[in-house]
Amino acid sequence: MPSRSNSLAAEMEAVRTLAFVGAAATGKSSLAEALLYKAGAIGACGSIERGSTVSDHDPLERRMQHSLNASVMHLTHAGTRIHFIDTPGGPDFLGQSLPALEAVETAAVVINAVTGIEPMTVRMMAYAASRHLARMIIVNKIDSQGVSLAGLLADIQATFGRQCLPLNLPDRVGKRVVDCFFNRFGQSDFGPVEAAHRALVEQVVEVDAAFVDRYLEEGDVDPAELHAPLEQALREGHLIPVCFVSSRSGAGVAELLDVIVKLLPDPTEANPPDFIVGEGAEAQPMEAKPDPTLHVLAHVFKVMIDPYVGKMGIFRVHQGTLTRDSQLYIGDGRKPFKVGHLFMLQGKDHVEVSRAVPGDIVAVAKVEEIHFDAVLHDAAEDSHVHLAPLAFPVPVHGLAVEPKRHGDEQRAWEILGKLAAEDPCLRIEHVAATNETVLYGLGELHLRIVLERLREVYRFEVLTRSPTARP
Repeated sequence: MPSRSNSLAAEMEAVRTLAFVGAAATGKSSLAEALLYKAGAIGACGSIERGSTVSDHDPLERRMQHSLNASVMHLTHAGTRIHFIDTPGGPDFLGQSLPALEAVETAAVVINAVTGIEPMTVRMMAYAASRHLARMIIVNKIDSQGVSLAGLLADIQATFGRQCLPLNLPDRVGKRVVDCFFNRFGQSDFGPVEAAHRALVEQVVEVDAAFVDRYLEEGDVDPAELHAPLEQALREGHLIPVCFVSSRSGAGVAELLDVIVKLLPDPTEANPPDFIVGEGAEAQPMEAKPDPTLHVLAHVFKVMIDPYVGKMGIFRVHQGTLTRDSQLYIGDGRKPFKVGHLFMLQGKDHVEVSRAVPGDIVAVAKVEEIHFDAVLHDAAEDSHVHLAPLAFPVPVHGLAVEPKRHGDEQRAWEILGKLAAEDPCLRIEHVAATNETVLYGLGELHLRIVLERLREVYRFEVLTRSPTARP
């Protein structure tokens, strides 16, 4: 009988995590829906237009028909648990999309085959590289009329480098895809598969001298033997795989699930996250080890506050094993809380689980002290452990707000504080010189959505105006 530690290790190695990032209208939410449906996690595909997707469950998202929040989902495919995060693509909502990169091994940058590479595509590729994540590119909407997929692939390689190589190729005018990693022969819309296969194998073997020698002697290497150098190539950014898919028709969806399971890194194969211990200039780097038998280290990358349910902290487990009875400290807090219920999220739905191992993305509810960017731990020596901070854009668009009804100033401050707790790119400041409460965001749309949340979620009305120029 296998030991408990071996069982936990096997469970951890059968975990994959990825964040769908990139520009708006690339089909990230529809892709998430297609993956859930193909894996049997949902009974039918919802649609953006009907407001019925698992990901976009917020009433404002359904009305506006695009994502405003990061949404966490999971599925099981081929014995592997896949956690994925659908993120908004607008630059005003980087406070939601950037933290998702803290919770995953792989950043999946989604590109619309029609609109091609957009500024947000470039931005998210750079952010993912700065966090040392494995990166992949998913070209969606490949069955759209009049697109040149070969031209788009050339643009991708010109922008991000020759290391961007397809793992599969579209075929029959985007109606299906053909594997070109494990498969050496056949045809595609780009021509023979063999050239793409050779380019992939040559790129992977370059990171291992022994495989280079074999390749030169034998003319090919069985891709089944290339798992270790492939993971090294992904870690080093020496390979950025490209996959083609249509979330609308389903072309390439099953193949993408197989790519995630067979080729993307598990928690033991990725670059370790950038943890530090200590404060300020005295802080030193430290490594969280993806070992389920060690003490717990987990990082809160998202907080949600519901007026009726209360606060929920969503976090990635980096080290150790969590159970429903775990006692956890929040940062340097001296009083632990007991994990009464542990959830995996499926959009707005909570699926209770008995434990979480390194790689898992889970949540706890009704813990008022939990906050964004907190490190959860169960050992006193970890009270000063942090994750290296993200470089968020500075919110500079200001709007002075005051409650519509006199006497509600304190309640206004409390509600705005809750909204800021959910969004690291939202800042509230009381300006003593002008006696104004000023809300700062990343743009007009960002602030407009905050005001709509005030009205629709908290039923609170405010008056707004431009901030008074400071003396």
